[in-house]
Amino acid sequence: MSLPVHTSDDLIVEIRNHVAFLTFHRPNALNAITFEMLKVMRGLFDDWSKNPDIHAVVSMGSGEKAYCAGGDVRGLYNSITGAGPKVHEEFFATEYTLNYQMHRFLKNSGKPYIAMIDGIVMGGGMGVSQGATLRIVGDRTKMAMPETKIGLFPDVGGTYFLSRATGATGLYLGLTSNVINGADAKHAKLADLYMSRDAQSQFIDGFNSVVWSEHPLADIVLLAKQFATAETDIPTSPLAALNVGQHDTLAAHFANKTNVLAIIASLKTEIHHADWAKKIIHDLSLRSPILLEVTKRQIETGAKMNIADCLRREYNMMMQVFDHTDVVEGIRALVIDKDNTPKWSPARLQDVTPAMIDAYFAPRWTAAKHPLANLENLYG
Repeated sequence: MSLPVHTSDDLIVEIRNHVAFLTFHRPNALNAITFEMLKVMRGLFDDWSKNPDIHAVVSMGSGEKAYCAGGDVRGLYNSITGAGPKVHEEFFATEYTLNYQMHRFLKNSGKPYIAMIDGIVMGGGMGVSQGATLRIVGDRTKMAMPETKIGLFPDVGGTYFLSRATGATGLYLGLTSNVINGADAKHAKLADLYMSRDAQSQFIDGFNSVVWSEHPLADIVLLAKQFATAETDIPTSPLAALNVGQHDTLAAHFANKTNVLAIIASLKTEIHHADWAKKIIHDLSLRSPILLEVTKRQIETGAKMNIADCLRREYNMMMQVFDHTDVVEGIRALVIDKDNTPKWSPARLQDVTPAMIDAYFAPRWTAAKHPLANLENLYG
């Protein structure tokens, strides 16, 4: 039996054959996440974790274009500048708690969470999908962590999942803010399965006939295998195609460099993909210099951190962002005025000092007093 529940104007929940289907329903805003949506989702995942009638959760995006294009950037701008309600600190505390909740959902409840990442997925959309048990991408996936474009760093757990991406791919994505496709996402270990759009529809319909065992994850994996594209049939990843023989192009230019200036200097030596390297150099020249260096340290030091500590550090970093001018300037230039000419401070990578970078990683609270200190007590 299908039980539609309109939880809010922006979220639609349907319970079908013991599966909770959660749809982000803001198609005109590419399903960007609002503060209200975050609060509702926290309650939903709490309820589903405890409800014996729910065996799995599936998230999807409404419309033809996006899974979820991120957070409400205009709302963030208004909150920081005082043009609207001051909710940005609570927004990120709620969002990061939800991200942690999703990462821990299978462990705590025994119930799989599946993210159908069809279309655009960026920023906050990565936060509500990368913690899924199965991350499914396809022909229309357009994935990015675009934060450095607007004077931010890749948050929502980016410290965790970008630092665990294949080779230097996570650092490349975090620094450049560039978009990758579904094949790239699979190659980068930012997705688990690749399905064509038709196969995704058949997979979703297949939940109607699942006869559930005591092991819901095994049941869903069995179902997914019927529709997932074979590894040999997945389109060639453009990022993987950058490699020449045994030469890992991304690692050659992005790994083990002292700073972003050294990455740029290395890119200038690229001979096999010179046009690509020139474009990347240009892309980096448009980003916030200080947030580039902050992002580099963030991702390079994240691989040995657990997800809770990553999110706690990101919250700490976000508070420093609010004390700096680049995020307001970045959103103004790219989203509000759309002149695409942000005036970063400092304006050049050469002027970023170690002390400036250190400020983003300096503790603001004792461990016990941190606003996210209670994550493990809440969700293990």
